[in-house]
Amino acid sequence: MTLSPAVRTRIESLLQDNRVVLFMKGQPSMPQCGFSAKAAGILGGLGVEYAHVNVLADPEIREGIKAYGNWPTIPQLYIDGELVGGSDIIEEMAESGELGTVLGLPPVDRTPPSGVTVTPAAAKMLREALDGAGTGNALSLAIDGRFQPRFQIVRASDDAIAVESEGVRIQFDAASTRRADGITIDWVDDVRGKGLIVDNPNAPKPVLPLVPAEADARVRSGRLTLVDVRPRDERALASVGVPFETLDGDGRARLEALPKDTALAFLCHSGGRSQQAAEHFRALGFAEVYNVEGGIDAWAETVDASVPRY
Repeated sequence: MTLSPAVRTRIESLLQDNRVVLFMKGQPSMPQCGFSAKAAGILGGLGVEYAHVNVLADPEIREGIKAYGNWPTIPQLYIDGELVGGSDIIEEMAESGELGTVLGLPPVDRTPPSGVTVTPAAAKMLREALDGAGTGNALSLAIDGRFQPRFQIVRASDDAIAVESEGVRIQFDAASTRRADGITIDWVDDVRGKGLIVDNPNAPKPVLPLVPAEADARVRSGRLTLVDVRPRDERALASVGVPFETLDGDGRARLEALPKDTALAFLCHSGGRSQQAAEHFRALGFAEVYNVEGGIDAWAETVDASVPRY
């Protein structure tokens, strides 16, 4: 197709404004095709910050990017304005370590994960799936930066990072190796659903509830960093009487740079927005994250009656 000057300018602006750009179908959190899911999962697993363009929501870019790089399929990854390729090339480069090198990331430890356990029930189901897929295949397991597992059946490779348990060969991308240390893969068919589950001891602990009185005591003793996620105008209506951080300005970046063993508690009006913020920091790897139950409304009711309620 012919690439119009207007669409070319749009694409060039995207590439100039963002070092890493993934043109994909859907969003990283909800890909609309398996190839886009694979590409986004690899970048997420490497912990790479990248811009994404949902081509399904922009037909001009969807067709224009194919002509721009003379590449007929989606997804497409660009780094420093140069086309890297589609999902297969992204995967190959990630496994070889070349993608990390291009992105300026430190070398990834390619030592196979230790202590990987496949239960007999999971091994039975996996062997049946592999047998049905034909010879020369292996199970691939990627664990992204949020410790979400993604299973696939792929071609077995002698060069892949791999372990074997219960007669099942499992291949890992380089970014997943340390995240997979000590995992247990099981097959369940109960109230949790039906399918494979991964028990991962490396995953961040869940966000825990914290009553306002306990949050108040821990902040006063210096054992907790409190973060009020409400905007400035809302905090002007009511604020707690202990030190707290905010997400204003560079506040989010400053908090994200704290040591991962920093205890964080998040506060909003009633607990909803703070839960979302807490989940974000949990996904970044913070080991001790709390949500203040009931927010500042409960704080006013149970800790400090001088705090206005609104």
